[in-house]
Amino acid sequence: MKRIGVGLIGTGFMGKAHAFAYRAAGATFPGLPEIDLVAIADVTADAAQAAAKQYGFRKGSGDWRSLIVDPEIQVISITTPNALHKEMALAAIAAGKHVHCEKPLAPTVAGAVEMMTAAEAKGVVTQVGYNYIKNPVLKRAQEMIAAGELGEITGFRGIHAEDYMADPEGPYSWRLDPSGGPGVIADLGSHIIGMARFLLGPIAEVTADVETVIKSRPVPGANQRKSVLVDDIARLLVRFQRSCGGSIEANWMATGRKMQLEFEVYGSKGGLLFTQERFNELHVFKAGLDPRHAGFTKIESDPQYAPYVNFCVAQGHQLGFNDMKTIEMAEFLAAISGATHNGPDFREAVEIQKVVDAAVRASASRSWMKIV
Repeated sequence: MKRIGVGLIGTGFMGKAHAFAYRAAGATFPGLPEIDLVAIADVTADAAQAAAKQYGFRKGSGDWRSLIVDPEIQVISITTPNALHKEMALAAIAAGKHVHCEKPLAPTVAGAVEMMTAAEAKGVVTQVGYNYIKNPVLKRAQEMIAAGELGEITGFRGIHAEDYMADPEGPYSWRLDPSGGPGVIADLGSHIIGMARFLLGPIAEVTADVETVIKSRPVPGANQRKSVLVDDIARLLVRFQRSCGGSIEANWMATGRKMQLEFEVYGSKGGLLFTQERFNELHVFKAGLDPRHAGFTKIESDPQYAPYVNFCVAQGHQLGFNDMKTIEMAEFLAAISGATHNGPDFREAVEIQKVVDAAVRASASRSWMKIV
């Protein structure tokens, strides 16, 4: 494929990140097809046209369906609220377009499975926005675990905590609408669940405590409050298919935290520590060394950890959030052109959604739930 025409639905935080990533992918990763930013859609034509001008798209539209039927577009990126993902993705798939959709894929497992089944039947390439695992140092962590450098894995601890919902007077928004699925366990929890799967493989069973802390929030523009029916904090105990256990927490009211996406992996021969707050570093401990000198060693981003070198030839100069998105988009576009698809695709997103769904049910029943 010599040219890939892109249509982007949504111009908010993630829409902007997608636009930046598509623009940067061709310059950063030689060998990709020509990337043509064809059209962008938003809730009004004026907003879409302004975004098109800013982000370098040729056209802007107030109707997302116009992108679906546009013959110049081969790829649709969906960055809208969760409740809208399924309708848009199914329309794009039916039109034979490849689809990138932000996470979580759908409000329910059933909806996610419907999207996955349609895409696989049509033969289109799919991608879901779990961009944090595109970090080169996380790929290094995955390789170390797979190679047995940590020995037998004995435990995992993971958390994704931020504070954008910490204010009890913060307004009711689409994130709190149960028609879009669960709360923080889907919004942030899906990231750390996906990261756990990326590092250690499938999760076999889960139990959880899912909690709504702030029971109501003010409605913007109205002198009233609306009940909150989704979770603010989720605490999970999990057991992986590889037989080790672990804990996972998602929290969007962790006062003071802006991006605490962290994990710890422990094994019989060593351990790994990582935090998104310093996400150009991986800390490694090797057991059996002289205890007078033993401790965690810092590994920095380095050109030898691909594809860091595509951005910078110097060690320790660091990548950023939008660089992770650029890697994600480059791999997606390469897969459309026939390269090996590194995912995560709709099938992987379904597996993550299964864990989210099982955790919600486990919390309600106060029991362990198998992931099936």
